[in-house]
Amino acid sequence: MNTQIPNWLIILGGIGQIFTALIYPYIRHKVFDWYNDVKQLKPLNQEIAKTYGRYIQGLNFSFGLIAILIPNDLKNGTTLAVALTGLIAAYWVGKVATQIAYYPMYQIPQKPIFKIGSYFMNFLFTLFAAVYSWLLVSNISQIL
Repeated sequence: MNTQIPNWLIILGGIGQIFTALIYPYIRHKVFDWYNDVKQLKPLNQEIAKTYGRYIQGLNFSFGLIAILIPNDLKNGTTLAVALTGLIAAYWVGKVATQIAYYPMYQIPQKPIFKIGSYFMNFLFTLFAAVYSWLLVSNISQIL
């Protein structure tokens, strides 16, 4: 099952991941009022929440850079390619599963821009999960 995954798709996914990293602070502030909620936590818990937010932002940005700069290395069938695409696939599949399992219980503001944005972001997360899962399967099939 060695299918050729086009570089443009990997690069498009990378651009999308960088976009999610850059838009993340806006979403936290404008859509979720996250900063006011975090202020209600104890100081140490505030810092932990902010740190995890930065981890998410940093991972999204880093995964995007990797996809843009070395798309061929992500699909070359090496054990490192399997490990890296497996990590990134697990990250995005986990994100999509979390979106489906937990986020419907909460309401986002009903402004049209936020509703459209939520559909767009869910589309991106699903795209990332699909592209990296495809890369992972392709890399594993090259090793076997």
